[in-house]
This record gives sequence, structure tokens and C-alpha cells, in this order.
Amino acid sequence: MKKLVLLGGGYGNMRILRELLPNHLPDDYSITLIDRVPYHSLKTEYYALAAGTVSDQEVRVPFPEDANVNIQYGEVTKIDLDDNLVHLANSSPIEYDQLIIGLGCEDKYHNVPGADTFTHSIQTIADARDTYKKLNNLQANSIVSIVGGGLSGIELASELRESRPDLVIKLFDRGKTILSSFPERISLYVQNWFSKNGVEVYNEANITKVEEGFLYNHDEPVPTDVVVWTAGIQPSKIVRDMEVEKDRQGRIVLTKHHNIPNYEGVYVVGDCASLPHAPSAQLAEGQAEQIVEVMTKRWKGIELPEEMPTIKLKGVLGSLGKKRGFGMMADHAITGRIARILKSGVLWMYKFHKG
Repeated sequence: MKKLVLLGGGYGNMRILRELLPNHLPDDYSITLIDRVPYHSLKTEYYALAAGTVSDQEVRVPFPEDANVNIQYGEVTKIDLDDNLVHLANSSPIEYDQLIIGLGCEDKYHNVPGADTFTHSIQTIADARDTYKKLNNLQANSIVSIVGGGLSGIELASELRESRPDLVIKLFDRGKTILSSFPERISLYVQNWFSKNGVEVYNEANITKVEEGFLYNHDEPVPTDVVVWTAGIQPSKIVRDMEVEKDRQGRIVLTKHHNIPNYEGVYVVGDCASLPHAPSAQLAEGQAEQIVEVMTKRWKGIELPEEMPTIKLKGVLGSLGKKRGFGMMADHAITGRIARILKSGVLWMYKFHKG
């Protein structure tokens, strides 16, 4: 029996499983899924878990149950491409015939002194749990500083404002305005929401150092009780340590068929893959569908297409608490309650496998 090994139970590999099961996996193949936790986690909702507005159970989805799927829990420590081995902490190596690397990302601290020591994270479900404990044990009028005005930082700041109206919340963003890469209508809407709801936004911020009790913006100390870092990501250390070609962000450069050059049976999906779009759950799912198409053709001996089609992204949606939101859908800017309802609907459809 040949073995297809999936590293990581994130959005990409979950889509791989949904595309292959129950009827598209060859009879001579079995699947081994390796992850640190025994469930798929909804990473796009970690901000709400950290803010305390959803329970832990609400951001977990069971892995699919199938006779051809073996789920193994463990920490990947090394990938040996030449010997077809995945090394695990406190466990024997796992052999593979084909491999899909979907190990996700970690915070990127941009060499800011103290950032890796004195900040909290929402990159993993364990990180989000720890951040929840820290944030929700704060006394009234405590100061929370969120570094990074991207989607994660905005959603965390707004959700925390609704969860803990007694806190002082500061959001530090490098741009001249919030979401400066979005249409002005969305940028102004989000900026106005923060202004009306008492979230202090520091535009054109430059965090130069973090210490216990202080955040330094342009080298000026800003007192703070907690710092949450949402200012960039990088591929997991396992991927960064691999001796293969990578792009400037440290993501693995792939062939047009999503495998590592010279390793036809090793694919990379999601945040670790060098793709023309910014990493997202939607992109990982679109890439996963193409990987399954490529694998299926190779299994059947069918010639692969010269070029894979461009992965089409439907848009992006963000929340401002539980009642308002913003986003881009088919190049149209949307704001307000409709955007929030749409985001909730997309989450419901995904969580219950309806679309």
C-alpha cells in the first residue's frame, strides 16, 4: 500500500481530503494526516477566540473519518526529501510515497528587539488560547497594544472592543490610513468605526523595540500592559530550514504543477507556497483543488496541462465586531451589516461543509 502523507490539518489539506474522499483516492493508496492537534482549527476566527467572544469549541472542526485515513498527532521536526521521510518529535519517522506540505506560518518579527519575547500571538489555536487568558484577566482600564493593521489586527481590535469595553485599545499600523491597499471607501469606513468606538489608531507607526510594559513607536516609549503581534507572517521553521529554492518571503518556489522542482511527488500548499497572491484560506483551498487535479492525472498516467489556470479569488471579508464588517466582492466594496452577514454565512457554509 502506497502512502500519501499530509503535513498539517489546515485549510489546504482539509480541501485535499474533501476532494479525494470518499471516491477519488486510488485503491493502492492510504492517507496519513499529521497534525499537532486532533481537529482542524478555523484560523480565520482565532481573533474572536483571543478576544473572548467565541468559545474554543466554535473554532474546531473534526477531521473526516474514513477507513483510508490514518490521523497521527505529533510535531514535525524535519522533512527529508531525499529519503522520503518525515521526522517527528518523540516518534519514529514516517515514510511517504507522496507528500503534501501544509505546515502553515508563524509570526514574523522583522528583527524588532523584544518582539518575540514580550508580545502575544494568534497564529495557532494554542497561541490564541494563551492570548485570551492574558487579555481577559486584565483589570479595567488596562492598555492593550495591537501591532499590525492588517485583517487580523483590525478584527482583533474591534472584537476586543466589544468584548472588553473597559480596556484602552491601541492599534499601530504602518500605513498612512488603515487598509491603505483597499479602496478609500473601505479604509475610511474602518477608520471611522475605530474613531467612534474608541480604538486609538497610530498611523505610520514604526515599532522599534518591545520591553516589559513598553512598546517603542519611532523609539518613543508607549506604556502598555499587553502587546499582541499581528504584523506579518513567515513560513514555519521546518520549511525555512529546508534546502530548496525559496522566494524573498521564505516560501518554497514550486513548479507550475505545485510540486517542488526535482521532487515530483512533493507538493506544498498554503502559506508555505510561493504564489502570486498573499496567503489566505481561500487561496490554499484553490491551490489544493489544483493539486488534487495534478495528482489524479499523474496516478492515471494522463498528460498534465501546459499551464494551470489562474486561481480565482472571490474576494475578502472582514468583521468589525459582531454587527459590522467590510470587504471586497467581485471588485465591489461593501461595508456595514451586509458585509458582516456575508462573512458569517461563509463561515457557516465552510464549518458545516455545505459549500
